[in-house]
Amino acid sequence: MAFAADYEVLFDRLDDELRVASRPAPGLFGKIIGSACTRIPVLSKSGKTDRIDRLLEAGAWTDAALALIELELPAWKLRRLVREDGEWFCSLSRQPSLPAILDDTVDARHELMPIAILQAFLQARRMSEVAPNAVSAVPATRTGEQRFICCDNFA
Repeated sequence: MAFAADYEVLFDRLDDELRVASRPAPGLFGKIIGSACTRIPVLSKSGKTDRIDRLLEAGAWTDAALALIELELPAWKLRRLVREDGEWFCSLSRQPSLPAILDDTVDARHELMPIAILQAFLQARRMSEVAPNAVSAVPATRTGEQRFICCDNFA
């Protein structure tokens, strides 16, 4: 299981780098894309990542971070992005329609909004890498011919 341990070290290093970052930069995004993303390199060959490149060139860091989440982790959605006590709080969710108390979110805080979004992205990416095949809470049913009987009393 050294492969999972290598990813943990990689994610820890990237998270530490984001935590001390004083500003977003193309190099920081490049490091995250190059080492933590698996879909983006494949999508770049088909030209689907041109939007992220244009956003980075324009300095639209927040939009670039959100586009990164959209392309790399399509199952994750932005649930909450607020400024509290001088820090941005970002929360990502796989099921944003659930009540917050029932939802399993990843959360991050930073003084800069795009960095908070990138930290939450890394946590979601880490969660997806460590447990890619989460156990479903929905019980499996047998397929095949089944007969159903209505037991309601309509009298």
